[in-house]
Amino acid sequence: MVISQKILVVEDDDSLRPALERLLTAADFQVTAYASAEALLADADAGDVACVVCDLKLPAMSGFDLLVGWHGRGGRPPLILMTAYDTPGLGEEAARRGAAAYLAKPFRGTALLEAIDAAITSARPR
Repeated sequence: MVISQKILVVEDDDSLRPALERLLTAADFQVTAYASAEALLADADAGDVACVVCDLKLPAMSGFDLLVGWHGRGGRPPLILMTAYDTPGLGEEAARRGAAAYLAKPFRGTALLEAIDAAITSARPR
């Protein structure tokens, strides 16, 4: 029996969050979704994950803030940032800050799945 990998999703949009959950569940991932970065950081069971997918622009803590907070508490899985507010240079800034990938909304579901696969593969110990 193969155990599916756990993906955490942080998305404040109440229509996009369940759509992402459905997409990732259909791709055989175990998914836990949060409406805020604070909710993820408050979840004691959120530790053992393969990847985090996070919206960049959130009401309180941003995706960049989560990236710092997640790594500060010892979380080392790759974090993919996504945003509907893409601006020149933002993708490069995300990479400099340690994001595994950056996606501008709207994006194809396959683009997210490819980014997750690449992030998980690159994070595996060699």
